[in-house]
Amino acid sequence: MNTETDWVYRVFEPHGSQGWRPYGSDPERWQGVITASDSPEGAKYAIGRIVGDLMTEWRRIGLHHAMHVRVFLWHEEAGDAKDANFIVELRPRSDIDAA
Repeated sequence: MNTETDWVYRVFEPHGSQGWRPYGSDPERWQGVITASDSPEGAKYAIGRIVGDLMTEWRRIGLHHAMHVRVFLWHEEAGDAKDANFIVELRPRSDIDAA
């Protein structure tokens, strides 16, 4: 039986020697809950939606490449980002010429 769960997510950006901080000028925008199946496929779906939203936002503001961010995803009942089931890191391509 395929049950659904609430996948909690938060997006972080690097902050030098201080580690990672919530992403963007509106960190509330990049945290939330996505309901999907309680399976690896459900987690992939949730991460795909988050990454798609990030890419859409970056294109909207004129970026044509990924920013360096980490997406943390965990079951709602698991606690906090430190208990993440999945962490996906996006980095800008290193082969893009600086213009």
